[in-house]
Amino acid sequence: MTSVPPYGIKVPMLLGGARAVEVAHLLVSWGMDASTVSEKVGVASAIKMCRSVMIKGLEALVIESYTTARAYGVEDYMIPTLYETFPGVDWTAQGAYFFSRVTQHGKRRAEEMRESANTVAESGFSPFMTSATADKQAWVARQSSQGVFDGLAKDAPWQDYADRLLKHARQAD
Repeated sequence: MTSVPPYGIKVPMLLGGARAVEVAHLLVSWGMDASTVSEKVGVASAIKMCRSVMIKGLEALVIESYTTARAYGVEDYMIPTLYETFPGVDWTAQGAYFFSRVTQHGKRRAEEMRESANTVAESGFSPFMTSATADKQAWVARQSSQGVFDGLAKDAPWQDYADRLLKHARQAD
């Protein structure tokens, strides 16, 4: 239900299905963090997919917003407004983390978002944002596979990622 680091074997897992309670007890006995959410198959997956819509969507929005702000030279004005609106979030550090995660795992994240879009559609709701998130994640993954981020440290500031995207944007589309 979250990034494996720093949790490792203790990364939270949700289980569902007829034997979920039994399996959760077994996994917990092995030192894992597993909990049962339902005896019905699909509930745990729905929770995961709905969470992914939010998390991967935030990543895509931050990448698009920050890179655009950088292109216009307004990031020093725009980002402080995020701190004002959401004071509990370090938007500079979060931005760097989101860029890093998507450049490393964008292909897998895009695939997950396509599945999340199916989940949204199956609920009867149109997955406009989820599909757009999948497209943005896939686009960043293509940039990464083309070497746009080569040489950047994993902990590089978000501005370095945005500068690379801006430099190569016309070539990539």
